[in-house]
Amino acid sequence: MEQDINIKITDRDGVTHEVLAPTDMAMNLMEVVRSYELAPEGTIGICGGMAMCASCQCYVLSDTILPEMQDDEEAMLSEAFYVKDNSRLGCQIQITPEMEGLEVELAPES
Repeated sequence: MEQDINIKITDRDGVTHEVLAPTDMAMNLMEVVRSYELAPEGTIGICGGMAMCASCQCYVLSDTILPEMQDDEEAMLSEAFYVKDNSRLGCQIQITPEMEGLEVELAPES
């Protein structure tokens, strides 16, 4: 059953976009950002979503419950620039119906 959720994504220019993200396509947040072209080509998801580059780092602004951070993501964030307490890698956040209302801001390009 198709279900889209509403997500707010603030791009690197400070512009907030309200987007619909499909929950039935096994997409992650980084892929949603790419599909809406909210970051210039080649500046997000450089490693293809393998948690190896931190180009899709974002700051979670809402109280949305997200899946627990795995070791690969934690290790990559420990080496990334501009990391905050609410940093996550967009490639590691699978879009699910429970994420309705998620609000994120893309971290600056490193």
